[in-house]
Amino acid sequence: VFAAMADTLVTVAGIVAVAVSVIAFNGVHQVREGHLAVYWRGGALLNDTAGPGYHLKVPGLDDVAEVQVTLQTDSVENIACGTSGGVTVYFDRIEVVNRLRPDAVLATVRTYGINYDKIWIFDKIHHEVNQFCSKHSLQEVYIDKFDQLDEQLQRALQEACTEFDTGVSIIAVRVTKPRIPTEIMRNFEAVEAEKTRLKIARERHQVVIAEAETESQRLKIEAEREKMVREINMERHVMEQKKEAEMDQIKSEQLAKRIEAQADADAYAARKLADANALLLTPQYLALQMYKAMANNTKVFFGDKIPLMFQTLTPDLFKSEA
Repeated sequence: VFAAMADTLVTVAGIVAVAVSVIAFNGVHQVREGHLAVYWRGGALLNDTAGPGYHLKVPGLDDVAEVQVTLQTDSVENIACGTSGGVTVYFDRIEVVNRLRPDAVLATVRTYGINYDKIWIFDKIHHEVNQFCSKHSLQEVYIDKFDQLDEQLQRALQEACTEFDTGVSIIAVRVTKPRIPTEIMRNFEAVEAEKTRLKIARERHQVVIAEAETESQRLKIEAEREKMVREINMERHVMEQKKEAEMDQIKSEQLAKRIEAQADADAYAARKLADANALLLTPQYLALQMYKAMANNTKVFFGDKIPLMFQTLTPDLFKSEA
């Protein structure tokens, strides 16, 4: 009997041990970094959350889910929309970078569920893209206003998340170029090619005009420089001529002064010579010079008129002797 009871107890202990092991194994769960764990017990959301690491739950009673609280990128794909002209275009992918605040996890999950981003990002993107396309033509959607679409989507998503207190922050929105019908694409490509050709021609024309203006400006500068050089040379020549004239005038004045001084000196010398000669030419001096001349003369005159000849030549001398 005791042996049977011992076997029963061993069996029960084994069963309990296995059950405890299964419960312990299923009750331990891991929460990854950058996530928070939320718990449901009997379908009711509990008010507790758990951070990264290992945690316990009651197997069979508790359900657990991880909610990312770091930056995440949601990709919304294959979005169809119709333009105001009735053309259907497709956006292959729109990426939304967003983050849920850790302190808003419980309220957001309780209000919008664990897939809150389907409501406020995926479905909202479809809605806003269709709103955008319906208000604009294909030209505006594909080219003219395409660069504004990402900003409009980010603004619309953030306004909705803020209005309904989702705790979600929209960091950025990236939009790929939409796909349009092939025939229309060819037309756009032809238009773009023509625009490119016209742009190149316009730029080439502007380059030619700029080069012509540059050449004209260069010629103008050279002409002005040559004019300035001529004016400078002319002014220098005039100044040189003026200086030469001034030098000639100075030389002429100096020569005139020298001539005047020489004339004055000559006149003075002549006057002095005349005064000396006047003092020298006395009757006695003249008679002496006459006698010297006669003494040097080889001719001899005879006759009784000779005294009269000398008297005629020197009347003043004979008058003084008489």
